[in-house]
Amino acid sequence: MTSEEAKRSEKAGLSPGTLMHVGEKKTDKTRITVIDYDAAGFIEKEVGSAEECFPFKETSTVTWINVDGVHDASVIEELGGRFDIHSLVLEDIMTTTQRPKIEDLGGAVFVVLRMIEHDEKCSEMTADQLSLILGPNYVLSFQETPGDCFDSVRERIRGGKGRIRKLGPDYLAYALIDAVVDNYFFVLEKLGEKIDGLEERLITEPRRELLHEIHGLKREMIELRKSVWPLREVASGFERLESPLIRKSTGVFLRDVYDHVIQVIDTIESFREILTSMVETYLSSISNRMNEVMKVLTIISTIFIPITFLVGLYGMNFKFMPEIGWRWGYAFVWALIVGSVAGMFVFFRKKKWL
Repeated sequence: MTSEEAKRSEKAGLSPGTLMHVGEKKTDKTRITVIDYDAAGFIEKEVGSAEECFPFKETSTVTWINVDGVHDASVIEELGGRFDIHSLVLEDIMTTTQRPKIEDLGGAVFVVLRMIEHDEKCSEMTADQLSLILGPNYVLSFQETPGDCFDSVRERIRGGKGRIRKLGPDYLAYALIDAVVDNYFFVLEKLGEKIDGLEERLITEPRRELLHEIHGLKREMIELRKSVWPLREVASGFERLESPLIRKSTGVFLRDVYDHVIQVIDTIESFREILTSMVETYLSSISNRMNEVMKVLTIISTIFIPITFLVGLYGMNFKFMPEIGWRWGYAFVWALIVGSVAGMFVFFRKKKWL
């Protein structure tokens, strides 16, 4: 039983909305950062407790509160109580095995995404759950670990670039979702490079180790597909959502996110087909190599059949054999052996078996 399954079994029998972290604990300390802005300026700071975020609920500016680490139930509960978040939503935030989804909570919109990163050190893909809550003047984001793909969004807020400081929290939520989807393209680019390199090695020198690498990439593709495929519903649902929190002007940008998600899905499906064909190519290469080996062994065996026959014939211990007393008998047998081998070589060459 995995640790996640053990955690889920511990929750069995508890009342709905009970806050318990399900998943791997990826950071020791919860970190909360706040960015509050409007067209005129912005404030960015790290706060020491959830209570310091409470005044931002009533401001006329747009506030982005980001929480790194979802294992601390007290922090999640404090924020949920102040921002009127339902306990079932808080439970979903702390359960890091959620499927990407979108829910209209009436006074807020709840979105769950999978944030995919490519670890350059170990050249592997990592996936973290990202939960977003869009409110009237705020966006709450909950991540499993520090470090994300939102640096470009932060830079746009700090520098007042583009339209982000002039628009509302719905546009901020769009910008965060768009950053997650754009990062998928970066991850796919890295995976594409690995697939291309693996394909070249597979053609030049198919080895068993390559098959393990192919299966590892296929597992990553399955994980990526599980993260991205439901996101199509999230992107389209966000656009169709009849919520006063989402302005019509933001719908154009949400449609663009939907198009990007479709492109990511198409790329993933293409990569999966390539990996499947690579497995078939590996098996064909191994089969061809085996056929070549069997061909050589068969030819060698065939060449030795007449030699074995001649040696066996003249190795019989009969008293009256014509060639036994012949002076040139030994040379005659060698001539037969060499002649039969040469004849078979000529025959095989004519048949193009050699």
